[in-house]
Amino acid sequence: MKILMVNKFLYPNGGSETYVFKLGEYLAASGHEVQYFGMQHPANVVGNRVQAYTSNMDFHGGSPLAKVLYPVKTIYSVEARKKIRLVLDDFQPDICHLNNFNFQLTPSIILEIRKWSKQTGHPCRILFTAHDYQLVCPNHMCRNPVTKTNCEKCLGGHYLNCVKGRCIHGSLAKSAVGAAEAVFWNMNRVYKQIDTVICCSEFMKSKLDTNPVLAEKTVAMHNFVDEVPAKKTEKKDYVLYFGRFSQEKGIETLVQAAKELPHIPFIFAGSGPLEHLLEGVPNIKNVGFQTGEALETLIREARFTVYPSEWYENCPFSVMESILYGTPVLGAAIGGIPELIRPGETGELFQSGNLQELKTKLCCLYEAAAYDTVCDFASVEGYAAELMKLYGETMCCR
Repeated sequence: MKILMVNKFLYPNGGSETYVFKLGEYLAASGHEVQYFGMQHPANVVGNRVQAYTSNMDFHGGSPLAKVLYPVKTIYSVEARKKIRLVLDDFQPDICHLNNFNFQLTPSIILEIRKWSKQTGHPCRILFTAHDYQLVCPNHMCRNPVTKTNCEKCLGGHYLNCVKGRCIHGSLAKSAVGAAEAVFWNMNRVYKQIDTVICCSEFMKSKLDTNPVLAEKTVAMHNFVDEVPAKKTEKKDYVLYFGRFSQEKGIETLVQAAKELPHIPFIFAGSGPLEHLLEGVPNIKNVGFQTGEALETLIREARFTVYPSEWYENCPFSVMESILYGTPVLGAAIGGIPELIRPGETGELFQSGNLQELKTKLCCLYEAAAYDTVCDFASVEGYAAELMKLYGETMCCR
């Protein structure tokens, strides 16, 4: 089977790229032909045979002319259609597996895939893995950055609320472009051309299902994790938070809880705009951003980790990674987090943003006997097996 993986970034840039590269690598190792389409960048680690990519779009830089053209190019891209057509003609994929494409590649590539398939008579299924809420929320997070609150006002197609709330970077102009993009493509019903939408949580599926065009296409599949050898690790006396130090991650609430629980030692591993809140708190040790073996050791040796997020998390790998390494998680009951934690077995849940309940659960877990945490998340092999069923389904009637 020939599979074209589509993602705007073709170099390591975040969780969605990790998903694309690891899945593509496994599929190729399993005997399938895999190529990639996205933006040109000197750091690209994957690509396609004809070396066809769109120009790199840097929204934080670029020439004055480029900045003028960006609002138009983020809605519809003639270049993206031309470049992906070169790949389609050469590779002739059976599957186009889309990932993050809005703004840089634009949904116009979906039109070109369908046009190519119709003109050549070559059947090609289009699947889309949703890594965020972009198809129903122009700022992709269902969260207003100005009010710093979760927001569902655009769900159901009411995209003018994005402009009213200045939901994209607090900018009226950027919010207007984002709303225009959503209105344009929903009016054109382009997402009807997608065969299957893979959601990484049931929670995300429920939000995407508010769009009737998507509701009949969505399936929920939690992301996969790497298999790791079992290792018995002696626990140490600390609670670990690892991740971004930002408001939507619940850092303010967690730091306040730590201040009011001076008998519990905390280790914070990460970085972010609210790092200053950790300063001067005697029972908080900030070890900075950690990766690899150092982070694994921190996770394995913690009594438990805490994930106090206050936005609609999708399928946070931090929660899965903790359980993978045999460490229970105290997680906020918000977004897709509750789907990953089995209370009493792999961790506990508390009401997101509720300081008092967070403190109570922190104390209970710190004083509790060790959990015999067992990971039952899908490996890439198991995930790919389910994915192949979606790849192989009979083409939908259009």
